Amino acid sequence: MKLTTKGRYAVMAMADLARHSSGSPVALAEIADRQEISLSYLEQLFAKLRRGDLVKSVRGPGGGYLLSREADDIRISDVILAVDEPIKATRCELGSPKGCLPSSGRCITHDLWEGLSHQIQLYLGSVSLGDVINGRIAEQQSFGRQPALNAAD
Repeated sequence: MKLTTKGRYAVMAMADLARHSSGSPVALAEIADRQEISLSYLEQLFAKLRRGDLVKSVRGPGGGYLLSREADDIRISDVILAVDEPIKATRCELGSPKGCLPSSGRCITHDLWEGLSHQIQLYLGSVSLGDVINGRIAEQQSFGRQPALNAAD
């Protein structure tokens, strides 16, 4: 699976915004400084996030960006897709009859990678910005694991 800096930086910036806004707009320059991301790159990402209705801009002194809805209502998959970052582990183009091999056929492991892409999409769709900023990811990852056995057992 290939997740480029565009998707990673968009999620980092949105998590930063969610953590630091407290109902007040946050300037992109502040996010750029805290996350060590180029301001011009953030401007490009936030234009897409605004078009994707994930953030709203506030102009003027004290302006910046706000989340368009609560952090718990914004899925990580929404953020990644808003910046045009497809989540896929195959080389095939989505919806194209052409396969991933130069001969236009599908490789023998195509269904494996397609299934992985689907699982990644499901996982990122199950995690919200609120989960990220409130440390609930570790809790989700431990769900379903076997509890450690106590030495007395």
